Amino acid sequence: MKYLHLIWAALFRRKTRTVLTLVSIIAAFLLFGMLDAVRTAFDSGSQGIVGVDRLVTSSRYSIIQPLPESLGARIATIPGVRDVGHANWFGGIYQDPKNFVFSYAVSPNYLDLYPEIHLSAEQRKAFDGNRTGAVIGDKLAQKYGWKVGDKIPLQSTIFPLKNGSKTWTFDIEGIYTVDKDAANGLDQLFMLHWKYFDEANAFGNGTVGWYVDRLTDPALGDRVAHAIDALSANSDHETKTQTEQAFSASFAKQLGDIGLIVGSIMGAVFFTLILLTANTMAQAVRERTSELAVLKTIGFSSRSVLALVLAESVLLLLIGGVIGLGLAAVLAPAIGKGSGGMINLPPVGAGSWAMGVGLMVLIGLVVGALPAWRAMRLNIVDALAGR
Repeated sequence: MKYLHLIWAALFRRKTRTVLTLVSIIAAFLLFGMLDAVRTAFDSGSQGIVGVDRLVTSSRYSIIQPLPESLGARIATIPGVRDVGHANWFGGIYQDPKNFVFSYAVSPNYLDLYPEIHLSAEQRKAFDGNRTGAVIGDKLAQKYGWKVGDKIPLQSTIFPLKNGSKTWTFDIEGIYTVDKDAANGLDQLFMLHWKYFDEANAFGNGTVGWYVDRLTDPALGDRVAHAIDALSANSDHETKTQTEQAFSASFAKQLGDIGLIVGSIMGAVFFTLILLTANTMAQAVRERTSELAVLKTIGFSSRSVLALVLAESVLLLLIGGVIGLGLAAVLAPAIGKGSGGMINLPPVGAGSWAMGVGLMVLIGLVVGALPAWRAMRLNIVDALAGR
């Protein structure tokens, strides 16, 4: 620490160059923090299911492959299952393709499976009694200015009506609220009747997209999941029962290998960062050749000079990297809240910080290695003579 003032002075000898390099490092580690949060969000779906009181049963092979409606009654007979509901993806668009609405066709008891959803008894009765009725989250209602009694046309991205039209019209019968700690996006859903959807759409009748299984005891999760999947073993509709978080992540995983995509992007970012910071360190050491020679002249050993240059390089990466990861830690939860659940990123955790700091030190050592080696091998006479 006694040489910190020397390292700091050398680092900011060319302030403009150092600041611009820091901005690049901050951007790289901000991107690292955000992308690692994305990776963590999808990987977290593989965690155990003990301790959750709701499970989702979908096709083992693809979330777009439907399941028979009759499977629900069989799931309900499994010990440990309190109630079973089902839903289908509707995929609605309101007026403009940019106005995508998370819309599901749900079973009559679907709302009962989510105690964190609050809908007045009067509005629930109106919804249950209207074949073309729908209930929506309060945040979705605020977004589009919808209110109870409105007729809302939604264009389905997948399911046309039997008359060939893709525009479905629904009556808003209720606007629900959710608990403060409810999952992101739950207050942005548009829910319609599955029976109306099944009877009116042009294909896929008698099937459901997934089942929601509410348990009597969260501790029974693993046993119940295995029992549910055993019902369809070796059939043409084998199932996979998992947590709601894992099921949500599987939607995006249909696009490709998230880990590979994130890793490829970060590899390109850090490769570019190494080239940039290596050039900065090489220039900084080249400009201070005579100064390094003076340090050796007054008694600094070659190893001390090596350590000073390496410390300068590592400090540069640590300053920029910590700021970048700090920004990611602030922005990740804010993006999730601001997106209304369309993007659900976890906070930057201890694992990400540990990995990030390790990368900062490693990159700092890599980019500083060659300049530090040259500084250590510096000949005092040649350096002072400008040769």
